[in-house]
Amino acid sequence: MTLKVTEIYKSVQGESSYAGLPCTFIRMTGCPLRCRWCDTAYAFEGGEDASLETIMQKVKELGVHLVELTGGEPLAQKGSYELANHLSESGYKVLIETGGSEPIAGLHQNVHVIMDIKCPGSKMDGKNLWSNIELLKPTDEVKFVVASKEDFSWAVTVCEKYDLEKKCRLLFSPAFGLVQPKDLVEWLLESGANARLNLQQHKFIWHPRAKGV
Repeated sequence: MTLKVTEIYKSVQGESSYAGLPCTFIRMTGCPLRCRWCDTAYAFEGGEDASLETIMQKVKELGVHLVELTGGEPLAQKGSYELANHLSESGYKVLIETGGSEPIAGLHQNVHVIMDIKCPGSKMDGKNLWSNIELLKPTDEVKFVVASKEDFSWAVTVCEKYDLEKKCRLLFSPAFGLVQPKDLVEWLLESGANARLNLQQHKFIWHPRAKGV
């Protein structure tokens, strides 16, 4: 089995409840979505073929317990399920960041899912695979990237409709450059939502378009 990989590197986790922790990132190539603010369009094409063994060896060399599969969209490659499960069974804490258009069924129970639900501002909300919600674990996380107050209101409605506060952890992110963090904080406080403000820390540490960080 081979997978198409854009890059494997060590940095600190920039988002989610694991933000700030050392993490090895495996960035898979390819994505079926085209969110209008995507910051990893360079991973849509190209990449290099890598075997499961090669990836595992690279992860071992980097020496970090926390490993994230990201993209692109990692679950667009069927081999990513096997990779995530193998990493988990090998003793790594595995995060998988998915855009929510691919099924999360088949992932090991110990794999920590960070799943986007695409708001209308992304132009990809029609791609949300709503059946994934029933498969979320209490330890998993759902992320909303909001580009406007309308996106925020839509996301709150989705949380209420699916009772997400009782199903998993919630993250609200400002679309970088489109919504100011302070505005999102005000909306969160006004709404009473039990959600975490999720800033992309790596974009404040390095250039917002920097690769391999």
